[in-house]
Amino acid sequence: MSLYELAILGQPTGEERARLATTIGEMIADFDLSVGEGVLIHDGQSVGGRDRRNAFAAIYFGSAGHPDLAEAQELVAASMPIIPTVGHTEDFGALIPKPLQFANGLKRRPDDANLTELSSAVLECVGLLRPQRRVFVSYRRTESRAAALQLHDLLNSRGFDVFLDTHDIRPGDPFQDVLWHRLVDSDVVVMLDTPTYFESRWTRQEIGRARAKEIQVIRVIWPEHTPTRLTDMSETVYLDPEELLGQDGPIADATAESIVLRVERLRSMSIAARYMSITGKLRADVEKIGASIEAIGAHRAIAVRLLNERLVWAYPIVGIPSAETLNDVATKARKANQGETPILVYDHVGIRDTWIQHLAWLDEQIKAVKAIRVSEAGWALAGMDD
Repeated sequence: MSLYELAILGQPTGEERARLATTIGEMIADFDLSVGEGVLIHDGQSVGGRDRRNAFAAIYFGSAGHPDLAEAQELVAASMPIIPTVGHTEDFGALIPKPLQFANGLKRRPDDANLTELSSAVLECVGLLRPQRRVFVSYRRTESRAAALQLHDLLNSRGFDVFLDTHDIRPGDPFQDVLWHRLVDSDVVVMLDTPTYFESRWTRQEIGRARAKEIQVIRVIWPEHTPTRLTDMSETVYLDPEELLGQDGPIADATAESIVLRVERLRSMSIAARYMSITGKLRADVEKIGASIEAIGAHRAIAVRLLNERLVWAYPIVGIPSAETLNDVATKARKANQGETPILVYDHVGIRDTWIQHLAWLDEQIKAVKAIRVSEAGWALAGMDD
């Protein structure tokens, strides 16, 4: 079963294709994933059959004949990220087809025989680098504490950054502010659905707000508990009595492992949906002011053509941007020789007020990157038409 999907298009050599597959396989092994099992790599013939619910990104190897051009154009129209690449001495403009020329691309370095930089770039697009893997465990301490702790430790061992309120809120921090902040920074919510789960307004709000942010929810239902219909659309695991080893857990090992696999599956779908949401909102605002999106390339950078023909690059961020994020975007833009101040685009809903103020201060102090809310993208981009 594929959880994440990639494509290698254009004209790579057989050796380059094999090296990419090997390096990608090595990089995802820490997450208990492998190429073919969990991560599927398409070519030009199979990419049309990809599962459109999964997180996806493509690499395009440039060549004079521009093979797989129709497939690449279809992906561009669907707002999918494509990383164009050429050798370090090759002519990008001559070998990369016009629809991809404004996408963030990579020149393959002669000292990178294993194509590690290219592998990292495509895995970053689907959220398969360790700092990007975030999960939120929602539960009632009085009913499922042992199971929550068990899943926290198991997910953490698979390379996830797991939020559990008993572990991750420091004494003195405003509890609910931190909780909402961490929720919007997560890809999946693991909901331990026990008999009194919905009697707490906090747990009700956690699920409702996860839905509002298009965060996927996996519902683990306690034995002999009739769940509410409020979460019927969630991925569901029904526990049999023998799968729960104590009143509040832990869960039988085999069942817990299957839950982790489902979390990985839902995470891919969550990343795909959340990036499409922020990209779709940005595209709508761009078109509203008469500008256009040219392409989406490495690091999901979106090339935006303003009304005055000026080309700027917007980097959509799912979750919480930080000073480290701004620095990362500035570094990537500089390496890509974009010649313009990159724009970090984020969704501010759910982020702590103190963090919003921090971002505003950073935006004033750090001129190498401009941060804008996606809800204000059209207004901000129209103001850049000078």
